Amino acid sequence: MFTATLFGEKRICVEFENHTDHLHVQDFKLNPGVRIKQIRQKGNIYVVHTDPLSLNQTLHLTCKDHTAEIIPDTVLDRYRSNKEMGCSWNAEQTFFRLFSPRAKQITLFLYNEFGSDKPDAYDMLRDEDGVWEYVLPGHHFGKYYAYSAKGPEGVAECFDEKVIIGDPYSRAVARDNSYHHRSISLIIDPADYDWQGDTGIHIPPEELIIYECHIRDMTADSSSGVSPDLAGTYRGLCQTGIRGGLEHIKSLGVNAVEFLPVHEFANLEIPYGVKTDGVLNSWNPYSRNHWGYMTSYFFAPESCYATQQSLQSDFCGVDGRAIFEFKDVVRIVHQNGMAVILDVVFNHISHYDWNCYKHLGKSYYFRLDKKGKYLKTSGCGNDFKTERPMARKMILDCLKYWMREYHIDGFRFDLAALIDHETVEAIAFELREINPNVILIAEPWGGGKYQPAEFSQHGWAAWNDQFRNSVKGENPQHGQGFIFGKWWGGNNKETLKRYIGGTLINEGGMFKQAGHSVNYLACHDDYALGDFIRIGSGKIEPETIVTDMTSHVKLDAGEMRLNKLAALVLFTSRGACMVTAGQEYAHSKVIARTTAPDYRIGRIDNNSYNKDNQTNWINYDFVDLNRQLVEYYRKLIHMRKLNPVFSDSSAKLEFIDHPNPFALGYHYKRGEESNRPDLVVYINGDNNHAVEFELPAGKWKIVISETDKNITRFVESRITLSPATGIVLE
Repeated sequence: MFTATLFGEKRICVEFENHTDHLHVQDFKLNPGVRIKQIRQKGNIYVVHTDPLSLNQTLHLTCKDHTAEIIPDTVLDRYRSNKEMGCSWNAEQTFFRLFSPRAKQITLFLYNEFGSDKPDAYDMLRDEDGVWEYVLPGHHFGKYYAYSAKGPEGVAECFDEKVIIGDPYSRAVARDNSYHHRSISLIIDPADYDWQGDTGIHIPPEELIIYECHIRDMTADSSSGVSPDLAGTYRGLCQTGIRGGLEHIKSLGVNAVEFLPVHEFANLEIPYGVKTDGVLNSWNPYSRNHWGYMTSYFFAPESCYATQQSLQSDFCGVDGRAIFEFKDVVRIVHQNGMAVILDVVFNHISHYDWNCYKHLGKSYYFRLDKKGKYLKTSGCGNDFKTERPMARKMILDCLKYWMREYHIDGFRFDLAALIDHETVEAIAFELREINPNVILIAEPWGGGKYQPAEFSQHGWAAWNDQFRNSVKGENPQHGQGFIFGKWWGGNNKETLKRYIGGTLINEGGMFKQAGHSVNYLACHDDYALGDFIRIGSGKIEPETIVTDMTSHVKLDAGEMRLNKLAALVLFTSRGACMVTAGQEYAHSKVIARTTAPDYRIGRIDNNSYNKDNQTNWINYDFVDLNRQLVEYYRKLIHMRKLNPVFSDSSAKLEFIDHPNPFALGYHYKRGEESNRPDLVVYINGDNNHAVEFELPAGKWKIVISETDKNITRFVESRITLSPATGIVLE
């Protein structure tokens, strides 16, 4: 037995399962008319050199009475279909369809009840486009189904007919709580839901004030006040009359909520410290993926966030309740005047589970190297081949499904530079046919690419890391930015002006319009802003063990000034704004003590993807501890929503220079249609010296100041800013 992999137009790599005696050219045969010129051996691997091969046909390589089928990319790309995938139905029949052009046989299993070990089995039929189909009479709601796929021999694929997999288009899955994530699909009608008139929320991109958060983290801590049986769930997020969850989010005044991934994902990784399936997990002592960036099923909401579900139980998702509970989340968020944005991950899929895409066509759905191994420029074990026609169709079907079925207002795309440009363009075109105002935000890097300008050309917004790095810096120890009275990465006062103005391409920036720039200071990745400032200001070293969380989290006067100054620059700049959960009270990601063998317990974490514990959970006692900063965020958000100058293209922005390289003013002159007064912002990033500005003529009301006292004060002629402070006047 051997596998064969195509290397370009003139070479085929042949790998035998066991070492073989020396073979000769005449031992290998290819398609009629194709000449084998020579072979080279290294152990059980042979490289077969041929005349130039036609890559428009399937190749068959024979040796020792065994034949391997080799399908070049150009041939695989021809397989495509417009048929509706997944499980669908009409008045009389139920249809099961999935795409797998390389499979030799696919069996449909239908289970009358969950846990049955005697399903009905049906051999599916393949059409010429690679779609497998079976039609059953009647409806089968409440039943479960799954597939097994047998593939061709002699190819570097992952087909295994002994492995049962769910439908890639599953609306809901019942899955076991193991790293294999064994899943079967539930037949359920998600349309059986009362939206109570909900149609979604429209927020112009330049007016977006986004709160990025994780469903579970918002109410998992008891300080949220949520009912214990709802902690960390969809319903817990929406519970009223508590300190935490949506009650806290809406109190800030934001107009959009961006949820970290809620697609069904592989929560559990391979065991720590034990070689499993040929891999030794030496990096994740928690054996968890908490954030959700390991998608297993793109059309199903994550089941462990539903009520009465637990990763400590054997199974999750048996009754499909996650569908309706997440719809409740969307409806209630909309009722509170906020848009819903989903963080979606199409650049890679889950890596260690029995993922359906791997078992239906590794060579079709993934980018592979010349040896047939997964490319992993995503850093996550595999790169999804978005350019394949049916991979692109899945992405488009998925996004449109979430818009139509769940009333989702927009999407943030993880490592979006790994999505091919044809798919990027198709997403913009097809989603805007459903909702012309759909929010499309790219994380505009990945795989060594950096493409914010390219996404803007496609009409997408993108995270503006240049804004982030200019304002706070890139590294709290050796790459500090403006708020510390320093510049990092070639930034200076002139680049800061550009970022404040929307990082526009006609001013040397990246974006066609300010609404394409999503300005932010921190996100779920890397250090929390509060920790960045704690380290950057010298309060703590990254490896210091924190023993008193209250005194650690409580901001001193210097830290408070830096947090406020950063927030003021964020909310007075043109473009969309994003804050991440906990930023408003300077959340600290100190690694919590658990039973996991983590030697870094007590230290600040800058990559908390695997921690479902107090490291990530929002602690509302700490919200109260730094209430002054929370109130400052609220006032900035209120000020921004009240004043259209930040989004009004007819409003002029003029900068006011100062000899100090870290002192700057900027004057928003109201547009012709505005009935609001002008706004003037002054910022002083110098941490050691006060600065004085001469004011424009007239009397100016203080709207926001570092002292933030609740009194109306007016200033005129001149104003003095203390070190690391800012002020807004109107």
